[in-house]
Amino acid sequence: MSLPAVRFAELGVATTYEAAGREGLVAGAFVRVVPGSRAAGPARTAVCGVNDNLAAHRVLDTVQPGEVVVLAAPEPWSAALVGELLALQARTRGAAALLVDGAVRDVDELVALGLPVWGRAVCAGGATKSEPGELDVPVTVGGVLVEPGDLVVLDGDGAAVVARARWGDVLAAAEARHASELDLRARLTAGESTLDAMGLRRASAAYERAPPYSPGSN
Repeated sequence: MSLPAVRFAELGVATTYEAAGREGLVAGAFVRVVPGSRAAGPARTAVCGVNDNLAAHRVLDTVQPGEVVVLAAPEPWSAALVGELLALQARTRGAAALLVDGAVRDVDELVALGLPVWGRAVCAGGATKSEPGELDVPVTVGGVLVEPGDLVVLDGDGAAVVARARWGDVLAAAEARHASELDLRARLTAGESTLDAMGLRRASAAYERAPPYSPGSN
């Protein structure tokens, strides 16, 4: 991964999404196959056919080190687009991660390989290999448009996407947010309330209830 990508991976999905103006968060749940893994890098995109992974084989033939391979596929996801062998090739070629908008399989083997892989589901069904699909084209994953070269950030919260032209601005905003959160953590560790540390005391006071009524209090 490049230095900016490494830093985005460290900052994580939530901080990146917030720093981007709450844009680019990929909707829906993913299975993070390798526990604790996180990654970031420029997107290398492919569109697969229904339950067909020929496009995955094609894109991994030319994947470049540090890229996050993004595989888009229509439902139903009744066959795995990625398993141990494709993940092994991706790791050998230096891919940063695989983001599969479909099913994966060979989970135990993928964990042992250690390459960060995210998938929508786990399914042992085998994919066909007859539809060429499309490579290096814009794809939509979880309601987010992913252009080739856009930044993809992955961790336990899922995935966030930053347009290539916004990398610098979003990274600066993410660093500022991270610094602010470090200060908040110190204050909370010292015993301060989030209502005070985050300036929420006045907003909270507007919703505080009057003391409960008790008979004979008049």
